Amino acid sequence: MLPLRIVVIGGGAAGFFGAIACAKANPDAQVTLLEASRQPLAKVLISGGGRCNVTHACFLPEELVQNYPRGAKALRGALTRFGPQDTVAWFAAGGVYLKTEADGRMFPVTNTSETIVECLIKAVATSGVKLRIGTHVTSVTAADGGFDILLKSGETIKCDRLLLATGSSLLGYKIVKELGHQIEAPVPSLFTFNIADPQLQALAGVSVNPVQLRLSAGGKSQLQQIGPLLITHWGLSGPAVLKLSAWGARVLHEKRYQATLLINWLPDLHQEEVREKVLAVKDEWGKKAIALHRGVDLPHRLWQYIIARAGITTEDRWAEISSKTLNKLLQELTQGQYLISGKGAFKEEFVTCGGVNLKEVNFKTMESRLVPGLYFAGEILDIDGVTGGFNFQSAWTTGYLAGIAMATSD
Repeated sequence: MLPLRIVVIGGGAAGFFGAIACAKANPDAQVTLLEASRQPLAKVLISGGGRCNVTHACFLPEELVQNYPRGAKALRGALTRFGPQDTVAWFAAGGVYLKTEADGRMFPVTNTSETIVECLIKAVATSGVKLRIGTHVTSVTAADGGFDILLKSGETIKCDRLLLATGSSLLGYKIVKELGHQIEAPVPSLFTFNIADPQLQALAGVSVNPVQLRLSAGGKSQLQQIGPLLITHWGLSGPAVLKLSAWGARVLHEKRYQATLLINWLPDLHQEEVREKVLAVKDEWGKKAIALHRGVDLPHRLWQYIIARAGITTEDRWAEISSKTLNKLLQELTQGQYLISGKGAFKEEFVTCGGVNLKEVNFKTMESRLVPGLYFAGEILDIDGVTGGFNFQSAWTTGYLAGIAMATSD
């Protein structure tokens, strides 16, 4: 009897994990991992600022899935079969230990992504996976109960089972469509906001934690996030912005990244409490310059920017402020309006929402419901998480489940 022939296309986190899981579960299988570039795991290498945010210390699936704008329902069961605790144990078994930071993100104790890359490459070698780098796939066709994979070199590879872990590559989507699957239109997720305001941009480096952000994009229900915000030389970034961009990815794309952002700089206070604080400082420091006596806990440079938006000059004193101007100041503090005029990149880490329609995939095995023997893992699926290790966890989970299923199913 001929050994089972399994091919994985895509040498990223999901592809490596799937190939390793498959080879370990069925040592007799011939597992081949194809990667087009000369540098496998390139995204792993640059992730987390070069530290690799492997996963998140959230071990209850029902809580974990709340961090996935798309794919939460489908992942719920999958994460009970392979979750963050399993990821931690898997890497520990390979000699790589993870640490948890204050915000729940988990990194290798070495603080370098090279540790993760080396662990995965070693696991591929010891498990008997044949890794072929610089190998470009041009097309895939279903044939004789398996698949024919045509390479750019002209070579054809035949396999019994195929795992597509091609991320958000256009080639991957093309193959998926040709095999009869539906693709949810890919659009960017996890990005920063461009705000065309030179005075705001001049505050680059100022951070506030927390702020409340609300996105108003043409009649759609308002999305909101609370968390840290960072002012940049092009607009706004930080965890609150990145999370909001993920949840609002589709609506922002529809609006060509033109939308109104409402910022509450003091979300820990009710609006009336903010008013009381401002009135208290007005009463106590009536003869003092508003620019120098703020009464609320905000960075000095940001305060000066906010009062300028309210029409207050650096010479204006608290005693001179009118009720109308005071109300304008309160509005700027609790619901200031900022026009988003585009999106920026979030470092080198790009995430795409969209991909294979999840209804066409069996999430117990990651096998296609339409094409027997075809499996999916990672970002090729219409799954994406917010920043914090959730996208990698989705890759580990779906890759592992696909690998085991390919190795053991009849």
